[in-house]
Amino acid sequence: MPEKNIHVYSLSTCGHCKDTLSYLRRKGVDFSFVDIDLLSREERKQILENVREVNPECSFPTTVVGDRVVVGYNEEKLEEALGD
Repeated sequence: MPEKNIHVYSLSTCGHCKDTLSYLRRKGVDFSFVDIDLLSREERKQILENVREVNPECSFPTTVVGDRVVVGYNEEKLEEALGD
C-alpha cells in the first residue's frame, strides 16, 4: 500500500468518527487526527476553515487521504482512497 498523508477531522463524541479512527488503526496505516471539539476557540476556528476547504458541509468525520476526501464513516470509500 503506497504511503499517503492521512488526516482525520473528528469530534470526540462522534460514533462515526471513532469508527473511522478504529478502522484506520485496524488497517495499520499511519494517520493523524484532531478532535475539533477539544480545541481552544481560536484553534477550532482555524481548523474548521481547513475542513470547509475540503468539505463545505463541515460534517464529521472528514478524512483526507492524499488528495481524496471521505466524508462520514464509509469503509468502501476509505479503502478506495487508501488503495489509490
